[in-house]
Amino acid sequence: MVGTEEVVQRTRPRLSKNRVLDAAVTIADAGGIGALTIRTLAQELGVKPMTVYHHVANKDEILDGIVEVVFSEIELPVIGGDWRLEMRRRAHSARTVLGRHRWAIGLLESRPTPGPATLRHHDVVLGTLRAAGFSRAMTAHAYALIDSYTYGFALQEASLPFEGAGAVSEMADPVVAQLAGDQYPHMAAMVSEHYLLPDYDFAEEFDFGLNLILDALDASLSSSTAKG
Repeated sequence: MVGTEEVVQRTRPRLSKNRVLDAAVTIADAGGIGALTIRTLAQELGVKPMTVYHHVANKDEILDGIVEVVFSEIELPVIGGDWRLEMRRRAHSARTVLGRHRWAIGLLESRPTPGPATLRHHDVVLGTLRAAGFSRAMTAHAYALIDSYTYGFALQEASLPFEGAGAVSEMADPVVAQLAGDQYPHMAAMVSEHYLLPDYDFAEEFDFGLNLILDALDASLSSSTAKG
């Protein structure tokens, strides 16, 4: 007679490194990177902790692996395409992916042993900027500026207690109560005359800032081309 445990083992997909990493991402998405341990990973997979070590050597390999997963989800720009459109598309994709995996914001650039998806991502972004005509120095400046803005905006969005158009007004009462006097006149005016308007959506600030950055980089590129 076949036991229940044996039936479960037969019906469960074969354990692999990819399954381990997918489970690790699921745990991190639900509870943050601090919730990810070998024990919680084993529980998610329905195996014993020692079984996990058959597929990953240690937690560092898991962290490297889930960073690879995140980078693989971000759309790559097309080298030789319109650099502004490509970098805008890539920035929007990165922001969307970081919105799904908020734990990754501080982890993506921290791993000392980047994998092929990470290296491919950086290589294509650099190639897109170089193909647009940016010098090596300006390519470094542009990449750092765009990523600092994108990661920073994603971090700020992850920290906000509201989401969507008109959402500010849903949680504004405690703040508005503190602005009743004349101690913070500029903030009171912004809240009542702008932030609390029903069509205000903080998410739209992303495009405004990104366009400013791309405009400035485009002007720098045009200036260097004219001088050359």
